[in-house]
Amino acid sequence: MIRADPWYNNYMNKIYDTAIVGGGIAGFSAALTAKSLKLDYVWFGEKAFGKKTASAEYVRNYPSFTGGGAEFSAALEKQKAAEEIVLTERRIDGVYKAAEGFFLTSGEENYTARTVILATGVELGAGVKGEREFLGKGVSYCAVCDGALYRGKRIAALLSSDDAEEAEYLASFAEEVLLFSAKPVQVKAKNIRTVAERVVAVEGEKRVERVVTGAGAYPVSGVFFLGKALPPDVLFAGLKTEGASVVVGRGGETSVKGVFAAGDVTGKPYQFAKAAGEGCVAAYSVKDYLKSGKKDE
Repeated sequence: MIRADPWYNNYMNKIYDTAIVGGGIAGFSAALTAKSLKLDYVWFGEKAFGKKTASAEYVRNYPSFTGGGAEFSAALEKQKAAEEIVLTERRIDGVYKAAEGFFLTSGEENYTARTVILATGVELGAGVKGEREFLGKGVSYCAVCDGALYRGKRIAALLSSDDAEEAEYLASFAEEVLLFSAKPVQVKAKNIRTVAERVVAVEGEKRVERVVTGAGAYPVSGVFFLGKALPPDVLFAGLKTEGASVVVGRGGETSVKGVFAAGDVTGKPYQFAKAAGEGCVAAYSVKDYLKSGKKDE
């Protein structure tokens, strides 16, 4: 996903000390710590804390708190407001090396930061067979980025939430959108056809040619995985990973200088306390990195 276009490397805008990617506990902890360290930060997420936090039946291992996920989320929101921590509600779809630090994209919006903290979480469900093999060959995670490439074509959209906004956006380009969703969703576009089946494989020769369900195969030119957390090595090419997890050191440093990671994206245990601790550590590591004057290579 590293782009060679000079426009990306030379794009000039506000340069943050760090960009925190992910709206969960790890991202919030990193933002809290960054503010206390007087770092100029920007925190990205589609929604603060998310459904996983709010739906926890009981939070057992977070110091000073007893109760359920809904209460926990409410307490976090209260702290967020009191500390004046701002969440920029955007989904980052790409992180790229730039002339000074890193270049982040969110649809048509662009941001620049000297360092990045990845706190994107992890998808616990199994991936679809062929999903990774056809990445860039018909498989995409970003409707805004790649939707126009499928003008007048038939595509599949696999929805992991009940928000069909990106599917509606794809419908403005495609001849037809086959929308696969585990939950009933309301759509407005007449060229969206909902299919109550689970996609088990993406197939083709050199590019995507069809999606396969338990009931049969559907010919398509592209497949969009919508609302799904991007695999970290898709979000930023070149990261060293083990399975779905980013390999990190004790300070949250990754294989890419200037990029740090925290929370579920670094692997088990998938616990709120661990995520909060790693978010704090990552922010301190950013502070040390910037103070040392290290340059991205």
